[in-house]
Amino acid sequence: MKVSWFHEHGSPDVLICEETQTPAPGPGEALVRVRATGVNHVDIDVRAGTSRVPIRFPHILGREFAGEIAAMGQPLEGSGCGRPSRQPVTLREGDRVWVSCRLPCGHCEFCISGRDNLCEKGGYFGMDLPGGYAQYVTVPVSTLNPLAAAVGFEQAAASQIAFGTAWHVLITRGALRAGQTVLIQAAGSGIGSAAVQLARLAGATVIATAGSADKLERARQLGAHHLINYRTEPKFSEQVMAITAGRGVDLVMEHVGGSLFTESLACLCIDGTMVTVGGHGGEVVPFDIIPFFRRQLKLVGSKNASIAELREVMVLIAQGRLVPVIDTVFPLEAAARAHALVESRAFFGKVVLSC
Repeated sequence: MKVSWFHEHGSPDVLICEETQTPAPGPGEALVRVRATGVNHVDIDVRAGTSRVPIRFPHILGREFAGEIAAMGQPLEGSGCGRPSRQPVTLREGDRVWVSCRLPCGHCEFCISGRDNLCEKGGYFGMDLPGGYAQYVTVPVSTLNPLAAAVGFEQAAASQIAFGTAWHVLITRGALRAGQTVLIQAAGSGIGSAAVQLARLAGATVIATAGSADKLERARQLGAHHLINYRTEPKFSEQVMAITAGRGVDLVMEHVGGSLFTESLACLCIDGTMVTVGGHGGEVVPFDIIPFFRRQLKLVGSKNASIAELREVMVLIAQGRLVPVIDTVFPLEAAARAHALVESRAFFGKVVLSC
């Protein structure tokens, strides 16, 4: 099979397309013929060696992917496989599937309580486990999910991280409600463009920021009510206060870090909440404690979505209520070009590999 992998950390050019042996599914596993794989910023970090995640070379990236079941391994003996429970689904060779991007352990306190996104004993495709930058991947049967006929492979590959993370930030951690006002930073990114749609679907007033007029126009088309260019307006909190008549926003989705993190705190209303889920623009920031406690603000950390949340957003996508935004689709052989585009930030939505 073809695979785009890397033998050492470095620039996008370390990603090379080679031939390797097609894996065979073991007991409790399935062999998936990958048709599309989403490219995420975590792929960039792992490839560059900045993620601080130990890997073995050659390494296959790709956290979210979709395709068809090419073969099924023998069933596991017994029922106690230690994986999260789910509705029984009969899947066969040839069925279209999307693969849950993470494999929780299924028996820790977090998995038992439905917060499997916090599980520290499981694994992630593309990090701990071989990912979707390949024509074939073996996966545990428990990670397989039927892909609705209305959803294309590329759409499925662009959905889990973007919409799942946005759902966890806005709905689960941010408790966004109809009638509230939310500020979504970097609306041109995958999770930013997904968050605009989710916030609008939730009945909120959406203020979106981006670094170019083109990205802001795209955010408006997705449902944003107000637009701010954070490059030309670094003190964007002043615009936010003008838009909200001096009140501020109920919720900020912040996933950039650096100066945007600090300025975002100034956009909150009294008792407002900021949820942070990224820091590629700067991981260490100054923090003024006085206005934070005097205005009773809330700063909430957020990780990725639980398996239940992933399945929920995939249902909304199948219903057409949420639409994955795909900027560019590259062939598997051009994974290096895909990484270069993501690093340039000259895209809107998601970048996908077609396998």
